[in-house]
Amino acid sequence: MTGIETTAILGEIVDRHPSLARELERLKLDYCCGGQQTLTEACENQGLDPSTIVVELTRLTTTESPGDWTKFDLLELIDHLETTHHQYLKKELPRLSSLTKKVQDAHGSNHPELSEVAAVFQRLHEDMDPHLMKEERVLFPMVKELAAANSRPMFHCGSVANPISVMLIEHDQAGALLDQLVALTDNFRVPTDGCASFKACYEGLAELNTDTRMHIHKENNVLFPAVVTLENQLPTFVD
Repeated sequence: MTGIETTAILGEIVDRHPSLARELERLKLDYCCGGQQTLTEACENQGLDPSTIVVELTRLTTTESPGDWTKFDLLELIDHLETTHHQYLKKELPRLSSLTKKVQDAHGSNHPELSEVAAVFQRLHEDMDPHLMKEERVLFPMVKELAAANSRPMFHCGSVANPISVMLIEHDQAGALLDQLVALTDNFRVPTDGCASFKACYEGLAELNTDTRMHIHKENNVLFPAVVTLENQLPTFVD
């Protein structure tokens, strides 16, 4: 795909042109939780003209290669998710928790929105810690068992689609919290009186926003569909 079509699926656009993820974020076109929308559907939801956005996105496309994750098998993709995105969150969530509190304490009197920024971030932090644990201890081991199986395994929860459905709900919740952070910070714009810590905080939140949306995209639109397809293709074991 050298250009972009109005019928293109948002998740596929990001798979083929990873550098467009930030532009889609800027336009509020949800390629992670809403990654199965067409560009036209997403534009209409945001009151944008699809033809205009096609021209803009096509102008920004480069000769870059598709995202590496599109070439991975299930085991490689899980390893990529854990080493790239899970480890990032485990490092950044505690750091940004301290930093948002520090900035709120220093600048909250002049910027009352910082109280809500800190509260929303804390909810995100509290949600993501158990979410990562459930993926690493429950879902990912099930996927690994599926990948090695010749027949459909008997999981304690029934189908692998059941924990996936829980992860999808939690991804939607995380996406909504990220949307709140974008709105509260005016897309992470540092005010003129912001100190170095203020700047570092908003830059960190902006990076977290982009990384987490890409993380969710890779799971929602690449990993989960492939896992469900694999389970459905495996024959049921008959004793």
